[in-house]
Amino acid sequence: MGQSIVQLQNASIFQNKECILKEVNIDVLSGDFVFLIGKTGTGKSSLIKTLYADLPLQQGEGHIASFDLTTIRQKDIPFLRRKLGVVFQDFKLLPDRSVFANLHFVLKATGWKEKDKIEARIEEVLAEVGMTAIGHKYPFELSGGEQQRVAIARALLNTPEIIIADEPTGNLDPQTSLEIMEVFQKLHQQGMTVLMATHDYNMIVKFPGKILRCDQGAVYEVVQKKEG
Repeated sequence: MGQSIVQLQNASIFQNKECILKEVNIDVLSGDFVFLIGKTGTGKSSLIKTLYADLPLQQGEGHIASFDLTTIRQKDIPFLRRKLGVVFQDFKLLPDRSVFANLHFVLKATGWKEKDKIEARIEEVLAEVGMTAIGHKYPFELSGGEQQRVAIARALLNTPEIIIADEPTGNLDPQTSLEIMEVFQKLHQQGMTVLMATHDYNMIVKFPGKILRCDQGAVYEVVQKKEG
C-alpha cells in the first residue's frame, strides 16, 4: 500500500454557496491512477478546484500532499501547488512567450535561480513528454496536442507528488486524446500518481485505473467488470 496523497473525509464541496457534493470520502494512494467521471455539472471540476485550494473546503476533512485543506492559509497555497502538477483542458500557456519562456517563468516563480539547472530541467521535462527541440516555438505555432504536452511538461517541473488533470483531452480529437493519455500512462508507469477528471469513457476502457463517479451530489467508486 502506498502512502495517502489525497484524502477527503465527510467533505462537502461548495460552489457559490451551493453544496454540490456531500459526504465525500476519497483516498488516493501514491502510485494510483484515478479517473473522476460524471456528467457536466455533477461537481467534478469543483472537486478538483477544492483539491488545489481554488475553492475552500468548508465542511469535513481534507488533506493533499501533507497540506490540510481546511486550515490552509492563503500564503501557503503557492507551496501546496508546487507539490501538485495541475493540467487544464485549455492548456493555460502564456501566449506571448515561447515554450521555453513559459517553463522558465514557472521555475523562476517557484524559486529556481541557477541558469544551468533551469535549462537542464526544462530540457528534461520536454523530453519526458516527447517535445524536444520546440522550446523556441510559441503556443500558437503548436497543435492542441503539442500544447497539452507542453502543459504536462510544465506540471512536471517541480517533481509533484500528484498530477491533477481536469478534462485534459476535452479539446482534442480522438487520436490526439489517445496520444496524450499514453503520455499520462507512461508517467504513471514511472511511479507518478494521477487523478484525472474526464467524460471520455473510451479512455477509461483503454487505460485501466480506479474510477470515482460524481452523481446526484455524491462520489462513489465504480468497480469495472473484468472481461472474459
